[in-house]
Amino acid sequence: MQTQQQTLDEVLELAAAQFKIPRETLSADDDFFKKLGIDSLQALSLLTRLEQHFKIELPDYEMQGVSDFRTLAERIQSRL
Repeated sequence: MQTQQQTLDEVLELAAAQFKIPRETLSADDDFFKKLGIDSLQALSLLTRLEQHFKIELPDYEMQGVSDFRTLAERIQSRL
């Protein structure tokens, strides 16, 4: 089983790749809406990619209010 830090690193890598920005510019506590300049539809696209990558399903109710990478990684980790 992978660690919380490994999950966070993978989330940051995938977000950087999807939105074509340098990984180094992202940090765990960044608000991904502001940092990536994305809307809710683009966030949903990222979430779908993360679900496929980690082979999990994140219910909508678990994602309400989540806007930083660290919390997102925690929610993913809880499903692994």
